[in-house]
Amino acid sequence: MLQPTHLQENMSDRSCSNKKIGILFQPKASAAGTLAQQLTKVVGNMGASVWVCSAWEEDKACEQIEDSRFVICLGGDGTILRAARIASPRGIPILGINLGRVGFMTELNAEDALSKVPAFMESEGWVEERAMLQAELVSKDTPPFHALNDVVVARGERCRLIRIRTTIDGELLTTYKCDGLIVATATGSTGYSLAAGGPVLHPQAEEMLLKPIAAHLSLSTALVLSSEATVKLEVSTTHQATLSIDGQIEVPLSDGDVIKIKRSPYVTKMLRAEWPLPFYSALMAKLEKRE
Repeated sequence: MLQPTHLQENMSDRSCSNKKIGILFQPKASAAGTLAQQLTKVVGNMGASVWVCSAWEEDKACEQIEDSRFVICLGGDGTILRAARIASPRGIPILGINLGRVGFMTELNAEDALSKVPAFMESEGWVEERAMLQAELVSKDTPPFHALNDVVVARGERCRLIRIRTTIDGELLTTYKCDGLIVATATGSTGYSLAAGGPVLHPQAEEMLLKPIAAHLSLSTALVLSSEATVKLEVSTTHQATLSIDGQIEVPLSDGDVIKIKRSPYVTKMLRAEWPLPFYSALMAKLEKRE
């Protein structure tokens, strides 16, 4: 299980002497832009320098994020997934402020943000770590992808099954005949995998989930894999398939393409006001809210 650390200890480990703070916002939410302006004043009044960027402009954000103490993320879980790809490779924590409907991963509500952000500026709070996945498209010369929620290999627009030859640590599991396969983290276990009938893992769990989507005459049960497992998926299809990273990056796949998935060397660091978190009661409250 991944263990939390106190925010003061985390800042000390990173030798972060400045007070540079980033704000990433959901560009389609008008409330996000307004709150970003308000937080800029609050943080600036505490002697910090502030940079502000749309979460959808990942390249632009990466140019500004170096040496930031933490990043304030304004939006919902989808915005945090984008923020994770920007902040996690640099070990920079994320403070999520929920402007969405559910907000499984966020820490604060919009109405609490202006009053509670200053405590994090003073290094009060905790840093929770979440495991991530690394996906490498072996058959093509592309950099590896990193996902906080899940990596999905699935059929494209045509409503026809694909075959996915699946090996785990070099051992053949089966060839799935299905709409697709989900490989999810504990964080992603409450997302697409849950909708497909998969189990829920505790957020600090390091294990991975393997869940087929609409399996036809093949294994349909979800598997919980070791955190050290390496999964290889070989696609067999007569039509285009898709590799999806956190439901936000999509790469077309062809017959014979191979995807290697394992635990990422990065973790996503989430800022929390208190520890431990009431996970199970919060989970049920979020699920009821989502309904």
